[in-house]
Amino acid sequence: MTNNELIWRIAGGSGDGIASTSQNFAKALMRSGLDVFTHRHYPSRIRGGHTYTEIRASAEPVKSRGDGYNFLLALGDSFARNPKEGSVYGNEEIKPLSENLDELHEGGVIIYDSGLLDASEIDDFDARVEENNWHVYDIDLRTMAREQGREVMRNTAGVGATCALAGIELEWIEELMTDAMPEKILEPNLEILHNAYNKVLDEYDVDEHDVKVPEGSHDEEQVLLSGSDAIAYGSLDEGCRFIAGYPMTPWTEVFTILCQNLPKVGGISEQVEDEIAAAALAIGASHAGVKAMSGSSGGGFALMSEPLGLAEMTETPVVLIEAMRAGPCTGMPTKPEQGDLEHVLYTSQGDSHRVVFAPGTVAEAYTQTRRAFEIAYEYQIPSIILYDQKLGGELVSVPASVLDEEPNPSLGSTLTEAELADAPHDETGKYSRFQHDVEDGVSPRSIPGQKGGRFLATGNEHTPEGHIEESPANRVAQMNRRLQKKEAIRADLAAQSESHQTYHGPDEATYGLMTYGSSQGTVEEAVDMLTDEGYSVKSLGVSDMAPYPVDEVSEFIESVDEVLVVEMNATAQFRGLTQKELGQYGEKLSSLLKYNGNPFEPLDITEGFKTKIVEDGELSGPETKFVPAAGD
Repeated sequence: MTNNELIWRIAGGSGDGIASTSQNFAKALMRSGLDVFTHRHYPSRIRGGHTYTEIRASAEPVKSRGDGYNFLLALGDSFARNPKEGSVYGNEEIKPLSENLDELHEGGVIIYDSGLLDASEIDDFDARVEENNWHVYDIDLRTMAREQGREVMRNTAGVGATCALAGIELEWIEELMTDAMPEKILEPNLEILHNAYNKVLDEYDVDEHDVKVPEGSHDEEQVLLSGSDAIAYGSLDEGCRFIAGYPMTPWTEVFTILCQNLPKVGGISEQVEDEIAAAALAIGASHAGVKAMSGSSGGGFALMSEPLGLAEMTETPVVLIEAMRAGPCTGMPTKPEQGDLEHVLYTSQGDSHRVVFAPGTVAEAYTQTRRAFEIAYEYQIPSIILYDQKLGGELVSVPASVLDEEPNPSLGSTLTEAELADAPHDETGKYSRFQHDVEDGVSPRSIPGQKGGRFLATGNEHTPEGHIEESPANRVAQMNRRLQKKEAIRADLAAQSESHQTYHGPDEATYGLMTYGSSQGTVEEAVDMLTDEGYSVKSLGVSDMAPYPVDEVSEFIESVDEVLVVEMNATAQFRGLTQKELGQYGEKLSSLLKYNGNPFEPLDITEGFKTKIVEDGELSGPETKFVPAAGD
């Protein structure tokens, strides 16, 4: 994290256009040459309820939300259920201002819409402003917007005021608005943008504070993507042409993007009545010869447990998406958490087997989604992409070259009709689809309709031709063959030119930080901060949850004295998986956990590292907690 950056938070109510305004503003900042990282916070409501989006813009690469922020645009909640302080949820109208003060940096800037908000309703507001040297601008954005005929344009007025105070050239905003808005609303929005910009320049000293946008440039073309975008585009580029699903936050974004784009490439999308049907349809589509996927969040994925077992037993390739959110049950559906790891690894029946990837960045989400399809269709096994609301919803500027991989329409280990003619069949002519003795456990499959490819597909244990068979010898042969795939997949992944595990920091460091999924970038920023302070530390972000990268993780743990495992759940599930696979290292692994609905910030991790690893102390605050090493 650097001082030379703008961290802008826009706050309002759900339905006030916070997401669209922030997305366009982030895109404009990216086009101006800056690296951009966004963070979303929103309630489980269609309209109303305090929501904000944070945009971190820097001339240097950024991998995480910042530690706090330095510029607040508070629009108020125009959909507040009850403005009375004594109501169940308090005065919701004022919350976009009152609930965003704790993390505002000293010397920071506040713009608030005085047409909707009254700062005098916050008891200690003036005292806190003076104490923190905040620079406050109360501007009646609401009236300005109404003068143009549409109250929603107060967002545009707020952006104009922000640009004047932060030194942002309007050309980037104008270009973005011209690209994004239809002509009938473009002109009034451009007018109110300039009106607000000029009003601030005319009425205020914009140089009385130090919060200014930095200048930057890019060496190559950038695009603004979320993890949801990356998963969807990776699926399309890998040849996925069928998806079935049912909406459930936060998986809905991947589902929506694919539903919008699949028809453009000759694909099919189906919204069905429930998640059982969704997974079953995807398995049926794959059986019929198309690359297929489905997905959900925790509760919906639970319903997919039985179809998942069917895919495993019939060896039908399919890719499933699981978007974690805070649970159990409905929990906090719009808040990030990493509590579904064990659920995804172990759901289904019997000695099940599947591949699970947990990408840590937008770029990894694209690449590993493509690998998930490759492995699923080559090894005839379900592959699961595990991520959370943080990765799925945060927008990040990445090089456009991230999406440059060639399309791959291959269906993997399937036979042509010519190859089927020479393949083993039983006396009735059925193809021996599930042969006992094959390389890497993979018995090539046929596609319905192929000459010589007829076989039976059943969820029962079966003979090579698919007939139900419960003899001990057949059971052991079939189970051993299916489990053999795990070793082959691990060897395949290890042989690839680029590992899915991400290393950061000096090779010879004394201490280690280890994490998985969306906390990876935050951990890496923490490593950089600790290194600058003179600590000897490095990190490993693990993406391969199953089959687990035993050799790579062992090597990392052996190379340091202690490891702090960072994850967003209350029960240390990733550390538990690591100790299950590598029990001999239990005494070297302690945990730093966060599960309050907010993701880690770099300072959470640096303070946790210093307290636990350096001082061997205990955390005093409520935001995070330690779980000691097994030998402590």
